[in-house]
Amino acid sequence: MQAPFDFQTLFELSPNPYMLLDRELRYVTANSAYLRVTASRLENLVGRTPFDAFPHDPDDPANASTRMLRDSFRRVLTERVPDTLAIIPYRVPRQTDGGVVLEERYWSATHTPLLDGRGEVAFILQHTMDVTELHQLKQAVRGPETSLDGGGPRTQLMSGVLARAQAVQEANRVLDDERRHLRRLFEQAPGFMCSLKGPEHVFELANRSYLQLVGHRDLLGKTVREALPEVAGQGFFELLDRVFTTGEPFVGHNMGLQLQREPGGPLVEAFLDFVYQPVIEADGSVSGIFVQGHDMTAQKRAEDELSRHREHLEELVRERTRALEESEAERRQAEAALLQAQKMEAVGKLTGGVAHDFNNLLQVVSGNLQLLQRDTVGDTRAQRRLETALGAVERGARLASQLLAFARRQPLAPTALSLGRLVRDMDDLLRRALGEDVEVETVIAGGLWNTSVDRNQLENVILNLAINARDAMDGRGKLTIEAGNAMLDDHYAMMHPEVTAGQYVLLAISDTGAGMTPEVMQRAFEPFFTTKPEGRGTGLGLSMVYGFVKQSGGHVKIYSELGHGTSIKIYLPRTFQAAAQPAEAGTGPVEGGTETILVVEDDAAVRATVVEVLTELGYRVLKAHDGQSALAVIQSGLPVDLLFTDVVMPGPVRSPELARLAKAHLPDIEVLFTSGYTENAIVHGGRLDPGVSLLSKPYRREDLARKIRVLLRGREQRLAAKPYRAPTPTPAPVETKANGALRILLVEDDADIRESASELMTDLGHTVLAVESAEAASEALAKDAFDLLFTDVTLPGKSGVVLAREAVRLYPALRIIIASGDSRAVSAEDGKALERVVLLPKPYDLNQMERALEQAAMDVGSSARTRSA
Repeated sequence: MQAPFDFQTLFELSPNPYMLLDRELRYVTANSAYLRVTASRLENLVGRTPFDAFPHDPDDPANASTRMLRDSFRRVLTERVPDTLAIIPYRVPRQTDGGVVLEERYWSATHTPLLDGRGEVAFILQHTMDVTELHQLKQAVRGPETSLDGGGPRTQLMSGVLARAQAVQEANRVLDDERRHLRRLFEQAPGFMCSLKGPEHVFELANRSYLQLVGHRDLLGKTVREALPEVAGQGFFELLDRVFTTGEPFVGHNMGLQLQREPGGPLVEAFLDFVYQPVIEADGSVSGIFVQGHDMTAQKRAEDELSRHREHLEELVRERTRALEESEAERRQAEAALLQAQKMEAVGKLTGGVAHDFNNLLQVVSGNLQLLQRDTVGDTRAQRRLETALGAVERGARLASQLLAFARRQPLAPTALSLGRLVRDMDDLLRRALGEDVEVETVIAGGLWNTSVDRNQLENVILNLAINARDAMDGRGKLTIEAGNAMLDDHYAMMHPEVTAGQYVLLAISDTGAGMTPEVMQRAFEPFFTTKPEGRGTGLGLSMVYGFVKQSGGHVKIYSELGHGTSIKIYLPRTFQAAAQPAEAGTGPVEGGTETILVVEDDAAVRATVVEVLTELGYRVLKAHDGQSALAVIQSGLPVDLLFTDVVMPGPVRSPELARLAKAHLPDIEVLFTSGYTENAIVHGGRLDPGVSLLSKPYRREDLARKIRVLLRGREQRLAAKPYRAPTPTPAPVETKANGALRILLVEDDADIRESASELMTDLGHTVLAVESAEAASEALAKDAFDLLFTDVTLPGKSGVVLAREAVRLYPALRIIIASGDSRAVSAEDGKALERVVLLPKPYDLNQMERALEQAAMDVGSSARTRSA
């Protein structure tokens, strides 16, 4: 059945004044009773604040009445609870017979918050009562002019009534203050508190700490099961039921509670100390439960952490006690390990020191043998001897590589890989190397992690260990290769100081051979130590494995028992990178090219061999003996497609700096490093720097050709991907002779630039005589006839400009090209004197040089010039 009145009607018909404010204290609405007592119209109030609509004292906006009203509104907004003003004087308009007058009235006001769905104050409802007459009566009773003679008993009665009203009002004021004080204490209490009513445990009150504990949510008026559904099944609702039923309090200490503090969020664990205190009425019945407690989560976690540290410390103490009991043996072991480390470090330094020169020698031998092979095609006897010699070179190179591996000085190029996939890919190779009498079993664990190592070096390690195992089994037995995940903990790292605790990928290679004695195990990783018969082993296999694993950040351990076989376990650090696809090895035909390569090598024999090999492959080759000379060639403007430089060179310009400057000057240049020992120039932390290409010495002609071709193909692809620019049209060359060749006198004091420029001009079909000074050029001009003088400005004696002026004066038909890095090097007077001079700014490239020669050639006659004395 529908109610005869809705709430709006009740609001309007109420005889008590009501008005509604929003959070900004602006009028939303007011009922008729409020409009009557304020002599106002609703449309004049909506959207304004009471302080704007009814200023108590326009001359003093911060007066006491205004402050009282503002403070009451602020308390409602802050505390979200009703607030009462027992009495407040406030000036408002009033309708009288004589019209609307402004007079001060006394009011008793109650401000009630209306909350939104989030528990925030959305509106404030004000209920007011005009108590002006009551206040005036009270003042009259207090006034000294009040007399009881005229009134008799009635006056005394009225005085008594007013006195009681005053007492009640004062009591209400005191109670109101006490209520506010208790409310503040409840809200600001450091522990959490709430009040639950009835057997359903309905929330009546909850302070800020409680709301912070459970996550700010709407609690008031809801049962605990409705407000905290995630607590079901944790035993707390049952405890509340028991306390309400029995009337006996419950005290909990460090009790765990799972709460969902964010809507849809995960459960968060909290630990609480709390009391469920039953609220007992006068008749002994239980009407509710008062909850009070403290969140002990942080303290509980700190205690747990302290307990773990204490247990760990106790374990360390026990461990240290055991260690102290074996201190003498540990000291001897430490001394032996130190001596072993010093011995291996000394061998490593010696190895690194001789590797560079040794590999350079091997490179000279290898390069010349390969050149001889091309010269002796068809001579079977010579070819057989050369093959034997090249085999010896390769064995020497492997020996040097193993020494560098042991010394942890080989340049590694690690990539992320799957150890299981690598082992499976090597299956056919291992079976062919081990023979049919060796059974090979591979065990790859599921969910195997990836590791980051040099793929080629790891394949060599596996093959080396497999062959060692075959020899230990005399060619007959079982070889087991296992790959799995492993964790080396702090305890293991403490027992093995060279190990860093963490996650590793384990590679275990086990055999059923003769095993090792403890003495052999102790020396197994030493270089040149072997138990094989003389001539059957170098003693570098296991030492190479040891050095590679250590350089890769891993750990290697030998487990062996005489007569029961050996197991070598290699721990390689785990990586979270995805496994990379292995690069395909260069097996295609050997190809050359026509690009320009700058060879930088301080060893003259090595340089000569490399230049000859590259020239045979068809490349145009420039050469330099150190970084400074190479940099001069780069800056001269000569076109260079690839820089092939040794890593270790004398002089102030080191190879990495040379590569950086070359890239800055020629952004499209490719750089290929070569070395027999890289030191720390392009290798840091045992690993090649990112983006570095290295060809280790000694290398074969085929390896060099393939490596250079790969880099130059990459360069071609980059250039092809760039936006196309139409070339600047150049005039067609004018032939000065039947074959278009010029007789050129080149004057350049820098030997490398002189040699490179001379080669380029010769390649263009010209005849070139290159000299290093103006004085030598004058002598040459006096002896031979030349079509063109190509001179640098800055020469050790007189300058190139002076030389040109003298040459033109003596030989008027001579054409001049002056190369200079400074456009102001030729003055205006020189320009007039040298009418047919061509200025070529440095740095210049091949096209610029060719255009300058063509421009100078336009004025050269078809016949030889006539010399004048």
